[in-house]
Amino acid sequence: MTALLSALTVKVRHAAHRTPLACACAPDAVLADRDDATVVRHGDTVAKAHAPGTDPIELTARLKVAAALSGILLPPLGETAVPLDGRLVTFWPAGTPVDRDDPDAAPWEAVATLLARLHATPPAELPHPLPDMRGPTKAARAMTRMRDAGAHPAAAPVERAWATLPAWARAEAPAPLPKLLCHGDLHLGQLVRTPEGRWLLIDVDDLGLGDPAWDLARPAAWFACGLLAPDEWTRFLTAYRAARGPAVPADGADPWPALDVPARALTAQTAALAVAKSGRENRPLDEIEQAVVDACDRMAALPPELAPTTTK
Repeated sequence: MTALLSALTVKVRHAAHRTPLACACAPDAVLADRDDATVVRHGDTVAKAHAPGTDPIELTARLKVAAALSGILLPPLGETAVPLDGRLVTFWPAGTPVDRDDPDAAPWEAVATLLARLHATPPAELPHPLPDMRGPTKAARAMTRMRDAGAHPAAAPVERAWATLPAWARAEAPAPLPKLLCHGDLHLGQLVRTPEGRWLLIDVDDLGLGDPAWDLARPAAWFACGLLAPDEWTRFLTAYRAARGPAVPADGADPWPALDVPARALTAQTAALAVAKSGRENRPLDEIEQAVVDACDRMAALPPELAPTTTK
């Protein structure tokens, strides 16, 4: 066990019980142990050590918004992060994640409805101003990671696809206006069910203001790459529209002018991470990784379907 993981385990036990004494809880569970996040559960409490360099002011703002939007986002156990071994730590109630072994039970309607409600929340009514959502920044970091990993035969189509994107999608310019409240890193792993049976969104690290289409981009990209079944995509999009989500036209018009650029950016991001991992592990791309690289190759040959936007 690393020093951080050991210290975080002590923290979460204390947060759960406020006592160093032994308890009858189930053994501690390490939910994640990556460079960008370490997450440990003890009993009904989860502790998360955020990525090194996390801005404490921005994180506090995101925690305040999560607490205020407790019917959409999982509320934190406190609105202030605590320092631990050079990292910022937050505490959360435990929930049940989506079952990865039962894709047919994926709650597409629930996540779409939560997203629509999040996007429809007026930024002026938030309890604290938020920075831009970090979706484009994470995509750009994925490209940097791929480049830093060294030469790879699959890197070229990813670079070509990336080059077709507008500057805002590469985190080189402000996002289009108006900027709405966004999750910033939406996928089914960002959803938990509470003991009361409600689904809520988790992980506020990328929460901020930007183009809400970014939050629809990953399922849209999976659908375009053939990795998400058409009926699941239809369920998701239909539920989002039914909940009056603002990212796409509500009248049944073609959603792709709004979704195309973010979906392309998420495809390039996914492919870049796959190529970097393949090179690091000295192995060929697997079937899914190859599918997203092939999608980049197709994207590079066709210009994005740009939606009309206004920028400053």
